[in-house]
Amino acid sequence: MSRYARQMMLPQLGAEGQARLAAARVLVVGAGGLAASALPLLAGAGVGQIDIFDGDLIELSNLHRQTLFTEDDVGRAKAEVAAERCRALNSGIVLTGTKRSITPENVIGACRDVDLVLDCADSYAASYLLSDTCLALGKPLISASVLGLSGYAGGFCGGSPSLRAVFPEAPDSAASCATAGVLGPAVSLLGSIQAQMTLSMLLGLEPSPLGQMVQIDAQTWRNNAFRFDHAPEPETAFRFVALSELTADDLVFELRSEDEAPHPAHPSARRMTTSEIEITDTNQGKRLVLCCATGLRAWRAAEQLQPDWPGEIVLVAAATS
Repeated sequence: MSRYARQMMLPQLGAEGQARLAAARVLVVGAGGLAASALPLLAGAGVGQIDIFDGDLIELSNLHRQTLFTEDDVGRAKAEVAAERCRALNSGIVLTGTKRSITPENVIGACRDVDLVLDCADSYAASYLLSDTCLALGKPLISASVLGLSGYAGGFCGGSPSLRAVFPEAPDSAASCATAGVLGPAVSLLGSIQAQMTLSMLLGLEPSPLGQMVQIDAQTWRNNAFRFDHAPEPETAFRFVALSELTADDLVFELRSEDEAPHPAHPSARRMTTSEIEITDTNQGKRLVLCCATGLRAWRAAEQLQPDWPGEIVLVAAATS
């Protein structure tokens, strides 16, 4: 009996659907808590090739939600161990695990040849970078975010509105799982929803998961879903760029203090706070580059400066560049 017999019984799948899954190639960015649920489900379903990107190492404090890993894996590369575990689950598919963060330098190459991108990074800088790239390439993006006991999963781009269309402004909070905490089952729920959205997209099920948002709250048990098929793209979008993309003509500002970052993100960067940046005759028309660790401070500064700045404003998230 085929290992896929139970799912091939479904009228929505059958032999034709299984063949579509086998021919698919998916990029998974992030091998942590969301991927711990999504990856085994995709591998088990027989998605033909899965490429995993993650630049981090396994830490003991994350094992409560990153259930692909064991205590013996602490210190190893997440992407490599995740690929190893999923190969053990299904030897009939191709899995690659690369210890590398997604960055403005490698994102186009990583996304160009895949059928769908799964954003499990739970990093707003990575999510917007992936969204911008998938929108430009016409690739579907299944993205999720979770903090505490709540979060969302949604289908973006690929002919539907982007993440920026739904969340056009900088996040209100800089909190992360490391600073605010997170409970494992909430992460697992959203990772499973991502896997279902991915399979639904690859199988061409209707209604499409693209343009669909699902929100869960594991504390109140109140869940919500809505469609955003006609959400307009924002007129202004501050792009994340790589340090290698900067030129001698750019005006580069480092928003972190010397205590935060002894070395600025770029050699030509000047340290200034948002209130100290001024428009002068010498900088008018230049591209403004704002640098910080995660990109959030730079994004908020860009929103404040944009009404008066005559040129383009771009962002550098130094931690991932």
